[in-house]
Amino acid sequence: MAHKINETKVDLRSDTVTQPTPAMRAAMLAAPLGDDVFGDDPSVNALQDKLARMLGFAAALFVPTGTQSNLCAILAHCQRGDEYIVGQYAHCYRWEGGGAAVLGSVQPQPLTHQSDGTLPLADIEAAIKPDDEHFARTRLLALENTLGGKLLPFEYLQQATALAKSRGLSCHLDGARLFNAAVAQAAQAGTDAVAAGPPQGGGAIHEARRIAQCFDSVSVCLSKGLGAPVGSVLCGSQDFIARAHRIRKMAGGGMRQAGLLAAAGTYALDHHIARLADDHALINRLAQGLSGLPDLVVESPQTNILFVDLVGAAKARAPELIPYLAARGILLTGLYRLRFVTHLDVDAAGIERTVAAMRDFLLARP
Repeated sequence: MAHKINETKVDLRSDTVTQPTPAMRAAMLAAPLGDDVFGDDPSVNALQDKLARMLGFAAALFVPTGTQSNLCAILAHCQRGDEYIVGQYAHCYRWEGGGAAVLGSVQPQPLTHQSDGTLPLADIEAAIKPDDEHFARTRLLALENTLGGKLLPFEYLQQATALAKSRGLSCHLDGARLFNAAVAQAAQAGTDAVAAGPPQGGGAIHEARRIAQCFDSVSVCLSKGLGAPVGSVLCGSQDFIARAHRIRKMAGGGMRQAGLLAAAGTYALDHHIARLADDHALINRLAQGLSGLPDLVVESPQTNILFVDLVGAAKARAPELIPYLAARGILLTGLYRLRFVTHLDVDAAGIERTVAAMRDFLLARP
């Protein structure tokens, strides 16, 4: 049965709003179950083993959310009184409630991003504290790929993680949208991420593994572009995952018959990686459609996220725009800076509706 896209609503707020496809729901219903706290849910174990192998790690841990996955990672790498280096706009610093500091007494050292999303190597090096009792001990570099939809250059990932490791730091990747990054990187490398390899997207899987192997741990979100309803997976060494497992328990993340959810993640990894290229194509189509409209500054998207700034007359009318679009069944976030996110529940017709509604608003008399 084909996945039916909602024809009355175009939800561009985030790729977290996706609904499970009929085939994914069937996989969930058919999943063999156990008790994951006892470690005997076969569907959870299969998901963990699958993603660990896919990304080249020894072990993995299924957790309810990406926020909890990052928390488990930071606290597994760091002790109380330690510090992690992170970007000002990284999710694990800015949008996760300060969890590492509040719950783990691990101090963040935020750095300013460059325009491409990277942290300058010189700034990373300068932020590493000397071994002195006056300072928190710098233990970890945390990066995010993609960051606001931007693909961090692979050469940069190699350089930044090599620098960190040369100074004794561990490296964690918030790869909430790792496979969006991998699809974009495969395209840059001239690999057809849709056609290369098996149906699940061989080119993108190869690139995801290359990215992941720069790091000691990687968190992957299943409930964004991959389309599962819930869950993230944290990958790393056996010892690291054992520590993270204990932290997951303390954070209330131990679930029982979690295989219902894990089966959706396995289905997503088998069927929804290659199709991320469709989301990237749709966001480019949206960017092209909006670029010709007045009083908009449209960034060039790299994956499935587009930012658009309202200027001039449009900025003066900004508070009216979101309600105007919502009344026409189009949902997005922002005020003067708009964010559009494509996903498996958005199609070309929805993009055209969005462009038309934006055009009507911008060309209407105030």
